[in-house]
Amino acid sequence: MRFRFIEDRRADYPVTIMCDVLGVSPAGYYAWRSRPESERSLANRDLVADIKRVHRDTGGRYGSPRIHVELKAQGRGASRGRIER
Repeated sequence: MRFRFIEDRRADYPVTIMCDVLGVSPAGYYAWRSRPESERSLANRDLVADIKRVHRDTGGRYGSPRIHVELKAQGRGASRGRIER
């Protein structure tokens, strides 16, 4: 979360100052930037896109229980709790 904050605001403030204020090392920040996105993060992004599509297609009437059923019917395996989050 701290690294994401630094990434979003690095055009406004120097990285070293933000790292010092947030109590993280600049080396840790740059290591975080060079890491590839995790498989779970990629899967979550795809899941969110599917959830938004179902929600949009139903006119915003479906909540998490119905979206869970709809995605399950489409062969998309995810728990209801994960869909709620």
